[in-house]
Amino acid sequence: MSSYSIEGGFPLKGKITASGNKNAALPCIAAVLLTDETVILKNLPEIEDVHVMFQVLKELGVEVKKCGHGAYKFKVQDLKTSEIPTKHAKSIRASILFAGPLLARTGKVILPPPGGDVIGRRRLDSHFLAFSALGAQIEIDGLFRINANKLVGADIFLDEASVTATENAIMAAVIASGHTVIMNAASEPHVQDLCNMLNAMGAKITGIGSNILYIDGVKKLGGAEFSIGPDFMEVGSYIGLTAVTRGELEIENAGPKNLRMTKIAFAKLGIHWDTDDSTIFIPSGQELKVSPEIGGMVPKIDDAPWPGFPADLTSIMTVVATQVEGTVLIHEKLFESRMFFVDKLIGMGARIILCDPHRAVVSGPARLRCAELVSPDVRAGMAMVIAALCAEGKSTIQNVYQIERGYEDLSGKLRSLGARITRNK
Repeated sequence: MSSYSIEGGFPLKGKITASGNKNAALPCIAAVLLTDETVILKNLPEIEDVHVMFQVLKELGVEVKKCGHGAYKFKVQDLKTSEIPTKHAKSIRASILFAGPLLARTGKVILPPPGGDVIGRRRLDSHFLAFSALGAQIEIDGLFRINANKLVGADIFLDEASVTATENAIMAAVIASGHTVIMNAASEPHVQDLCNMLNAMGAKITGIGSNILYIDGVKKLGGAEFSIGPDFMEVGSYIGLTAVTRGELEIENAGPKNLRMTKIAFAKLGIHWDTDDSTIFIPSGQELKVSPEIGGMVPKIDDAPWPGFPADLTSIMTVVATQVEGTVLIHEKLFESRMFFVDKLIGMGARIILCDPHRAVVSGPARLRCAELVSPDVRAGMAMVIAALCAEGKSTIQNVYQIERGYEDLSGKLRSLGARITRNK
C-alpha cells in the first residue's frame, strides 16, 4: 500500500494549473457510449478513477486512445455486453454512471452495487425513480438489473437533487422518444459540463445551470470534441493548504466563477484571494481569524446543493479552521460518516468537539503534531495531507490510493511548491 511521508512547517509558494474536474470527467466518459462516432475529451485529470472508467469502456467494447496529456479519443467498436464488471464497480461509485447510457443504447444493464468512498449511506433510489419514469423495469437480486423495451420521455421529479442521478437521467433521456422534464435536478458545474458535451454531440437540452432541465429526445447522437472545466474541489483544497502553511500561490485555469460560495466561506476564516480572469492568487501574510456573524455569533460553514457550499470541501474547511483564531461550526448535512475523520485531527492536537455525525465545533489556532494516519476517503485524505503540511515533525499517511483517486499528481504538485513530501511505493 502506497503512503506519503510529509515533513510539516514549511510555507508553500509558487504556481500551479488546476486539473480538469473529476466529477465532470466521469459522466462525460460514460456518455461516449451514446454514439458510434468518435468523441475526443480534453483536460481529463490523470487520476485513478478516470483510468478505471477507461478500463470499463474497454471491456464494454470501446476503443480508448491517448492523444496528449489529459486528452483521449473514444470510439464504440462493438458493445459486447451490458454488464459492468464487478471488480470495477466495487472500486468506484462512478460505475453507476454507465447505467443511463447503456440503458439508452441497449435497453438493458446489469450493475453490481457501486463502491467508492466510505462516507455514509449513499442511496440509489433517485436513479431508479428516473429510469422507471422513462419506462424501465428494475429487479434487484444482489445485482441491479434494469430493462426497457423503449425509453419514452417523461415528467421526472427527483426525490433529491442527486448529481449522479441527474446525470443518469439526462443520459437516458437524450435519445429517448419524446420530451423529458427533470425537476429538482442537480445543477453543479459538472452537470453543466455533461449537458454541454451532449449538446455538442447533437442533444437538445435547455435549462442548463438551473434545477429544471428540458430535454427533447433525438434519434441519434454524433461525435464531438469537448474540454472538461477546472476542478473547483482541487482549487479549494490548494487555497486551504496555502493559507495554513502561510504561503502564497497562483492557480491558473482556476474557474473563479465556480468559487463564489467557496470564497464567502473562506472569508469567514479570514482567507482572501485576488482574481484575474481565470487565475486566482492567494497572498501570504493573511490574518487567519474567524469573522463573527452580526451580534458576535459563532459563524457556521455548512454545505448545500449547488450553488451552496460544496460538501466535498467540508473536510478541507475543518482542518483549515484548526489553524484560524476563533471558533466556527462546520455542518456537513449530506453524509453521516464524513466527519468521523476528525478524531485523527484531535489526536494531532486539534481542538474539535464532534457534536454528532454531522456537526463539529472547531476552535483555533492549535499547534498540530505529526502522526501516523490512514486516508479513509478522497477529501478526508486531502484534509490529512493539509494537516500534515502544517504540523510539527514528519507524518505518514497510508492508503493514499484513496487521495489519488481525486487529485492529479498530488505529490509532484506539492513538491513543486516546496513541500517536503515523499511518495512511498
